[in-house]
Amino acid sequence: MTDAETTPRTGKRVLLAKPRGYCAGVDRAVQTVEEALKLYGAPIYVRKQIVHNKHVVRTLEAKGAIFVEENEEVPEGATVIFSAHGVAPEVYEQAKARSLKAIDATCPLVTKVHQEARRFAAEDYDILLIGHEGHEEVVGTAGEAPAHIQLVDGPDGADKVTVRDPEKVVWLSQTTLSVDETLETVARLKQRLPLLQSPPSDDICYATSNRQHVVKEIAPDCDVVIVVGSRNSSNSVRLVEVAVDAGARAGHLVDFAHEIDDAWLEGARTVGLTSGASVPDELVQQVLAHLAERGFADVEEITTANERLTFSLPQELKRDLKAAAARG
Repeated sequence: MTDAETTPRTGKRVLLAKPRGYCAGVDRAVQTVEEALKLYGAPIYVRKQIVHNKHVVRTLEAKGAIFVEENEEVPEGATVIFSAHGVAPEVYEQAKARSLKAIDATCPLVTKVHQEARRFAAEDYDILLIGHEGHEEVVGTAGEAPAHIQLVDGPDGADKVTVRDPEKVVWLSQTTLSVDETLETVARLKQRLPLLQSPPSDDICYATSNRQHVVKEIAPDCDVVIVVGSRNSSNSVRLVEVAVDAGARAGHLVDFAHEIDDAWLEGARTVGLTSGASVPDELVQQVLAHLAERGFADVEEITTANERLTFSLPQELKRDLKAAAARG
């Protein structure tokens, strides 16, 4: 029985999910840009949004980061940081051709999926990549072995798959998907391909799984669940879906507290609150203050996991920081 179930339904309250917000990969990526700005000075160019969050991008822009879509927009010889979502090998080649100093802030858990793609392609497997078409992470992973990879976008996509050898096929996935929907997609694929192999370890990242798990815990007690996150953040969008699927009467995604519509709170006694893996906690605190002003002052934090994982900074940046420290 959760704390949420034992708390009497009196007054207005907020069930605050934990874990929420920044994961280790996002923390590392944002820190990479901040440290690069301090070490090399502005401007520092970043290919794509470093993480999918409006507030984070605006904050880094104010410090001197310039976000671009492609390497061609970066002046020759300048420093460019690749986002946490990962890039295809051709992006590294383009950077080399323009003499760019490239710093790779790809989340190590995304890098793991890239390594799996390369390994299975080298062994001549057909690779079924479960993910959302056009998402940066999917584009980067597919670029590792385009001749071997085909995208499966949700359970219905399973019916369109064709493979060369049903005994030599494996599935991989984007790291930020709905755990339940991915399992449903895999089950559909296995109906057609009984010998489908799974990745050596789960591709959906620990942070995505943990945030979905705690939302499932609180959702049945919630009249509405508010997820703080940006619309292009896959894991944030999934949290809204998971909340509604798990029994919340409604779910909404907002970037900032002022986007909350008071109509969502009418008649509500319990509001669930969480945030995507690329959201700084200050935005959640602002939502809590906003809710408190509307009578939701009783806050109960529901914890289902404690996250302690951290990732070290990219090697290229660590090397330069060490050299700068040695020079004094």
